[in-house]
Amino acid sequence: MMMKNYRQQLKKGIMATVILKIIASKTTYGYEIIKALRQYQTLVTKEGSLYPILYRLEDEGLITSDWVLSDNSKKPRKFYTITASGRTELKQVSAEWQLFASEVSAVLQDGSEQNG
Repeated sequence: MMMKNYRQQLKKGIMATVILKIIASKTTYGYEIIKALRQYQTLVTKEGSLYPILYRLEDEGLITSDWVLSDNSKKPRKFYTITASGRTELKQVSAEWQLFASEVSAVLQDGSEQNG
């Protein structure tokens, strides 16, 4: 099994939820999201991967965005905020993920090999 491809597939499947969780914790902008993801080795993401996810979350009504001119910057930043629908979605997907991860862990920790 090619581990790199396996990791990429797992990451691709959960990144929207992880990004939604980061936005749920505080209104934030793209670079801040990237910095938050850098805290986790397997979640490091480039801007080219982040922004399509943000656009999709916004199109689905899970987040909103506003351009804000900060005091320190001459350029406005696009800040993202989770919506009520986004909070509901995050709660549901998080519960599904917890169940999925728990069951996969249980299977992987089971010492017996089953041939079927």
